[in-house]
Amino acid sequence: MYLSVVTTMYYSAPYIQEFYTRISKSAKEITDDYEIIIVNDGSPDESLDIAVRIWYSDSKVKVIDLSRNFGHHRAMMIGLRYAKGEKIFLIDCDLEEEPELLNLFHSVYEANISCDVVYGVQEKRKGIWFKRLSGEIYYWALKNITGIDFPKNVLTARLMSRRYVKSLTKHQEREIDMAGLCYITGYTQIPVPVMKYSKGSTTYSIQKRIRMFINGIVSFTDRPLIGIFYTGLLICIISGAIGCHLLIRKIFLGVGLEGWTSLMASIWFLGGLVILFIGIIGIYVSKIFIETKQRPYAVIRSIYQREGQAV
Repeated sequence: MYLSVVTTMYYSAPYIQEFYTRISKSAKEITDDYEIIIVNDGSPDESLDIAVRIWYSDSKVKVIDLSRNFGHHRAMMIGLRYAKGEKIFLIDCDLEEEPELLNLFHSVYEANISCDVVYGVQEKRKGIWFKRLSGEIYYWALKNITGIDFPKNVLTARLMSRRYVKSLTKHQEREIDMAGLCYITGYTQIPVPVMKYSKGSTTYSIQKRIRMFINGIVSFTDRPLIGIFYTGLLICIISGAIGCHLLIRKIFLGVGLEGWTSLMASIWFLGGLVILFIGIIGIYVSKIFIETKQRPYAVIRSIYQREGQAV
């Protein structure tokens, strides 16, 4: 098979039919040998019903229904694992990224012999000033804490080679940061600036974004743990030096330490620092706890496919 298109659904009922129509047209302009894989990530609306009707009408469509909502990134990894094409196009179906990007990415891919990935980046980050500013802070912090120069404003839409996807799906993390995994997998990756449109509301709340940020850090670096060691070492050196200074003053000058305010401030500061560091260590321990259980990415309830289609 030449081309696989992979997308996920979550509250996607208003978009899935138009997405299917547009992506089918774009795929046919490239090849007749293609498939469309739609992963239902436990969407509570009628997304699955619409996707199943599309499957009934088109033998090139395959629908994977997950048993519940496992998360956007896990659903994408499931879809990639079932893709059979020599080239795999991953995209969200909410029409924020145009399905016609397939044709643009394919032309860039074909023009670069050594290329394995063509991915989209936003020409200009959408949203209000707070969202744009928080995005800049996110990428700046991620780069400086992890030491990895992750590309900024990356979109889901990307066209990938078979060998790249095979390498990408070898990652075994249960807590998945898709953008980070796509980057560290390597190979030759070419960014293409594109426009991202807004559909209004988003399923990514502030809490989810904060969790993604924390997961992005602890998944790709141990620097916070090393930072705790050096901070503790620095505090020991400073406190030791202050203790020696006070002891010398007491022995040779007869000057005692006065004032409880500074003492209490120091205790509160060090207590807060200890709690913060225990929290950071706790996050890493939590990651270990999750990974050691070796649970699957997701549980598949059913797969809608034509008889004879490869699973």
